[in-house]
Amino acid sequence: MSSVTPDQPRRPAGVHADARPPDRPTAGSRVPSPRHPESSRGRAPLPVAAGVAAVWAAVTSYLPVALVLGLAQLSEDSATLPGALRAGLAGWLLGHGVPLQTTAGPLGLVPLALTVLVFWRLTRAGVHTTRAMGARGRRSPRQALTAAVAVGIGYALLGVLAALLVGSGSGLGVSPVRAGVSFALVGVLGALAGAVRTTGVAGLLAEHAPGPVRDGVRTGLVAGLLLFGAGAGAAGLAVATGGGDAADMIGAYRTGVAGQAGITLVSLAYAPNATVWSTAYLLGPGFAVGTGTAVRTSEVTVGALPAVPLLAGLPSGPVEGLGAALLAVPVLAGMAAGWLLTRRLSRPTGEERAEPGWPALLGPAAFAGPVAGLLAALAAGLSGGPLGNGRLAEIGPVVWQVGLVATAVVTVGALLGAAAGKLLGRR
Repeated sequence: MSSVTPDQPRRPAGVHADARPPDRPTAGSRVPSPRHPESSRGRAPLPVAAGVAAVWAAVTSYLPVALVLGLAQLSEDSATLPGALRAGLAGWLLGHGVPLQTTAGPLGLVPLALTVLVFWRLTRAGVHTTRAMGARGRRSPRQALTAAVAVGIGYALLGVLAALLVGSGSGLGVSPVRAGVSFALVGVLGALAGAVRTTGVAGLLAEHAPGPVRDGVRTGLVAGLLLFGAGAGAAGLAVATGGGDAADMIGAYRTGVAGQAGITLVSLAYAPNATVWSTAYLLGPGFAVGTGTAVRTSEVTVGALPAVPLLAGLPSGPVEGLGAALLAVPVLAGMAAGWLLTRRLSRPTGEERAEPGWPALLGPAAFAGPVAGLLAALAAGLSGGPLGNGRLAEIGPVVWQVGLVATAVVTVGALLGAAAGKLLGRR
């Protein structure tokens, strides 16, 4: 007869004392759970998931525009709710790069703050569609592209519908074909940004990319962000200096508190545009605020300007004296990016620091210049546009000039910063 103790309970006959259930891991061992393919039962079809995600992205990006433009129209006696909603649709289309045809000419100056909001909401649409497909973490480029295209198709249909609604009951002319193409492009790009992150394709691409290319892209993006940060600081300082003139411009509209709040919010929607223009000013090429005008560090030629609060911070003349130190800001941004590259590549391994060789360091630093130049050129192209056929038909920087100068400046600055970081690191 077998004895039974508190720490050894009775077991059925034929079962060994050391036998354990095969599906239970021993204490202290970590057994990964097997991955089973996700069941498609209860999952929404791809067209439904992509359509719902596209509609939600459109609604959440349209409502702020309708609210802001509704506030701007509250002071008008003829303002109606349908008119405010239609004006919101027009501004929403403009935020996607769809020009509006008015009696004074085309209106194509895109509010980049709205564009950023739209792109972010489409990124979330790509995330939700990818999850609905069951492709989360699958690292499948095909599934990521499928989700992005599905969202883009649904979003393009919404753009065509918005163009028809705006053009049917107002004096504005909008091309439905142009709206469909623009919405499809923005929808696919935004959803793809969210899909590649959710599916893990972004990590897959980073793993297969050569190390110098990966480090160069990262350094170029850092340098570009530092350039735009410097531009934002300069633009904010200029607007703060001319704050009195900006307040007088807002008060001259005589639209009441709600109308003035709407005008202020519309001006803030163009704050990223001013950031890009200020960056172009620091780089040297500058920007235009009308046909035959130029705003550069060496020249300021402007004529009569519209009463827009954002233009109150324009410089009154060329840079002189201590202001010439602004020309060194882009080079310092490139040097900071190169310094950070050296710090990142010189990670400690054990008790010693793994010092990178000159080719492994200078190659990514040189590649960072074209990356930052491409980013600056893209931002410059998006920030400009016409405000009619008259004198304001040309607003914004020249794209190729900004891209070329940014490439040269960041390349030189990143090389100097990387070399300085390596030499000082030895000491």
